[in-house]
Amino acid sequence: MTGPSRQRFLDAAFARPVDVPPVWLMRQAGRYLPEYREVRKRFAFLDLCANVDGAVEVSMQPFDRFGMDGVILFSDILIPLPPMGIEVKLDEGGPKLPDPVRTAERVLSLRSFDPSVETRFVMDIHRALKKAVAGRAATIGFCGAPWTLATYAIEGGSSKSFVNTKTMMHREPALFEQLLGKLADVCGHYLAAQIEAGADVVQIFDSWAGELSYEDYERFIRPANERLLAKLPKRGEVPRIFFASGSSHLIESFGRLPVDVVSVDWKLPLSEARRRIPMRALQGNVDPGILLGPVGGVTEAVRAAKLDAGPGGHIVNLGHGILPPTPPESVAAFVAAAREA
Repeated sequence: MTGPSRQRFLDAAFARPVDVPPVWLMRQAGRYLPEYREVRKRFAFLDLCANVDGAVEVSMQPFDRFGMDGVILFSDILIPLPPMGIEVKLDEGGPKLPDPVRTAERVLSLRSFDPSVETRFVMDIHRALKKAVAGRAATIGFCGAPWTLATYAIEGGSSKSFVNTKTMMHREPALFEQLLGKLADVCGHYLAAQIEAGADVVQIFDSWAGELSYEDYERFIRPANERLLAKLPKRGEVPRIFFASGSSHLIESFGRLPVDVVSVDWKLPLSEARRRIPMRALQGNVDPGILLGPVGGVTEAVRAAKLDAGPGGHIVNLGHGILPPTPPESVAAFVAAAREA
């Protein structure tokens, strides 16, 4: 069986020929693994994100067990917010931001920061992770996109309606754009620092992009994402992956971003995504729920995704993160099916 490969990941991301498509899974370090649950007994979530040895340990757990082609940094998209002046409390009940950003004064108070200083632990984790992986797989850094981080900052946590965020967007568009600009600059520098610290690949999570109309995304959000991406090294050096769920109506907009890979959820066939954005490599797009069923179904779903993606430029992944009840044997079957020639 073909083993993990850093070069395979990089080649697929740049749409170069590969022996088999590379494979990793979003949230591959997490609660579905008993060894992760053991580590969590010693750390609160945010404490684990800031502990170099602990974060490297849980980042490596799925790689040690399953041998994916990518090892993603264990962290959270909200890590850059506290240095900006936005308090974050995070536990199993989800994120809580006690002082939401809803006024001009509050937006003005947000500050930029040096990620190599105020989030140095993230860079230290990258350097240690790079050493642990030792070139066997690609190491993956990530950040949240400006829109997604803005929703948490404005709502004060998770939301189903995004009422406060959309109120600012439509009633105070200039203020909203100012907030997005600050977030874009901070996240661009934060992600660039991860590359400097050794990340082979970076992924931007615009998790809530699907909540927007095409018109609003084009007006407000794509420019902010482009501003973030402009802070990174020039294209062709470190692959850039863009992920947003529930957003098939926006895929042409994603295809115009200066990214190398667009990650597709299970609601859009990969062949359709390939037709609509033919100049981008694709990632995805197995439904995470399939991993809750029989192992045979997992194998068939991965084979179907590979076939639908067609030759060239495909990274096997889920359409979203692993669900906590997922049996580890389903993940093993997922990786094994991806490795089939």
